[in-house]
Amino acid sequence: MSVTILDQLEDKIKQAVETIQLLQLEVEELKGKNEEANRANETLRQEHEQLKAEHQGFQERLRSLLGQIDNV
Repeated sequence: MSVTILDQLEDKIKQAVETIQLLQLEVEELKGKNEEANRANETLRQEHEQLKAEHQGFQERLRSLLGQIDNV
């Protein structure tokens, strides 16, 4: 009986080790995807800031032009 129990325990330990190894691979894959997403996010943040600056510049030019029209 004790041999059977040890065999069952060994099988469960092997399954646990395999599961842990698969999960470790998945964690590494997800870390890579997360880093890639962070880089894409940073790129989008920079683009957003650039577009905000352009938008502000357009608004200032438009206000200036409208001010010139009002003076006429």
